[in-house]
Amino acid sequence: MISLGPRVLKTGLAVVLALYITIWLGLEPPVFAAIAATFTIQPSIYRSWKQVLEQIQANTLGAIIALSSIYLFGNNPIVIGVVMVIVIIISLKLKMEGSISLTLITVLFMMSSPEFEGIITAANKFIIVLVGMGSAFIVNIIISPPNYNKNFTEKMDISFRSMSLLIRTAISNELTERTFQAQWAKLKKDISKLEDLYKILDEEREKISRVKPLDVREIIVFKQMLASLQHGLKLLDIIEDHFFQSRPEVEHTREFDNHLEYLIDYHEMILLKFAGKIKDIEGADEDYALDETGQFLEAIISETSYEREHKLRLVIIGSAIFDYAFQLERLNDLIDQYQKKKQHVEKSTLSSILKNPRTFLKR
Repeated sequence: MISLGPRVLKTGLAVVLALYITIWLGLEPPVFAAIAATFTIQPSIYRSWKQVLEQIQANTLGAIIALSSIYLFGNNPIVIGVVMVIVIIISLKLKMEGSISLTLITVLFMMSSPEFEGIITAANKFIIVLVGMGSAFIVNIIISPPNYNKNFTEKMDISFRSMSLLIRTAISNELTERTFQAQWAKLKKDISKLEDLYKILDEEREKISRVKPLDVREIIVFKQMLASLQHGLKLLDIIEDHFFQSRPEVEHTREFDNHLEYLIDYHEMILLKFAGKIKDIEGADEDYALDETGQFLEAIISETSYEREHKLRLVIIGSAIFDYAFQLERLNDLIDQYQKKKQHVEKSTLSSILKNPRTFLKR
């Protein structure tokens, strides 16, 4: 069954709104307002606002070029083709690549009349495009504003579950090759989507935090969550390239498997703590996991029975494991700081309410 996301539904609503407004204003043909609305819907409020500003600039420029060309050279097919090329070049120079498609449609729309009927007709057509862009922006803000904090944590949980399965079985080799490769490809795709979500969160933090207050500390935690997943994926790549080629002894294979199991369990406990499902992690103080990992790797790599090439491969794997453990410790510390600060703010707010209940009720 096909799932309709908020962006799909909002695109439909923006088209409906654009059509109704243009019909109400008596602007013809309204279909171009619908096209403009379709091109303007974006995955975040900031990107939608940025898209509207960029579209207005690019379309205004395209409209000026179209009007000038019609006055000077007419609107025969050769002139229209040359104008399209000029608009593309200028848009690229001004780094407005995202607005090229709608700008070209605007230029075609304005130059499409058999005979040019004057600047009022051209302005009418330009207003139709602006109505479409404005409709999309209004819908994007009012209807189901995207909750990217929630989306990020949900996608992060999905990515972690995939990575957990792969890390737990990377050395024990329990999954079939086909299943392992399918899960690996899915993990890479999920982390790529997670990176896109984080970029949107970071954009909103940087650009619209004054209008829409954002918890910067939470975004820092999200960044470290993403870094932990990225290093886990990197660890999987390194294990795939080097572990079995290093020809480890059976005992060492078991020890590597057990330690990876320990680290992925630790990663899971950290995420559960952030979600408020557990109170604290036993034995997580003072970089315990990092110390355990260091001692484990020292014991393995100090073995003299391995040939030089095989030992170097183990060093590469050990470095990736240590780096993953380091990222987990950093994530745990950041979550501790975030939760302590959050509790402090909540206590301060509660204290203020108890001291001045009338002021709170007035709000």
